[in-house]
Amino acid sequence: MVDVSDINPIAQSGVSLGGIGWGLLVFFLAILFISMIGFGVWYWMRNKRLKYSIPLQKKIGNKVITVGRYKAMDFKIGMAGDKLWYVPKLKKYISPATLQTAPNEYTHFEREDGEWINISYPDVDEVMKEAGVKYIATDMRSNRIAISNLLDQRFANKQSFWEKYGNMIAMVIFYMCVCICMVVIFWQWSDIVTRTNELLAKIIAYEDLKCPASQGVVPAFAMLMLRPFKRRKHGNS
Repeated sequence: MVDVSDINPIAQSGVSLGGIGWGLLVFFLAILFISMIGFGVWYWMRNKRLKYSIPLQKKIGNKVITVGRYKAMDFKIGMAGDKLWYVPKLKKYISPATLQTAPNEYTHFEREDGEWINISYPDVDEVMKEAGVKYIATDMRSNRIAISNLLDQRFANKQSFWEKYGNMIAMVIFYMCVCICMVVIFWQWSDIVTRTNELLAKIIAYEDLKCPASQGVVPAFAMLMLRPFKRRKHGNS
């Protein structure tokens, strides 16, 4: 019978703890467990408060690129309901933004003096209309048709892996299954023959007990089942 001390790593190591030792161990484990739960709850609430996403853009060289994406949360100041936004990663306070570029996303641009400005993207269609840009040009349409025809010609005869080798893989799997089944059947064949002989012997013995006058008489269906084995026996003799 397995004792509790047999599965206790402390007991197996040869270190003995008294009642006070076990109490302190349980106490510290409980504190550790509660601390882990508290840290998880604090981390979840903190991430929930970081509900604003701020993509930060900056001019580097002659191009404006996105240099980072930060999270911000509300930081209340005073008792009148005023608030700022706090970016924990940069430890920076900014004014609440109003221009959204996506749900809960407020794009900012960093000027040369380091100030963050909330920006939004312009209406490209309206800008193109004001600039007098034509949406569809004849050369662009011709180029698009030529590219479409070129792609159709290149990928017309291209087949995927399963389209090309799917039938062959299916046939290989089928023949492998058939071969495995045949190996199992032939491997168990001797056992099947032995059990069949035992079954027929029991049937004959039962018939002899049932009809003592006809002992030695084999039922017709038993003779049919024994015929292949008798032929094999005579052939071997």
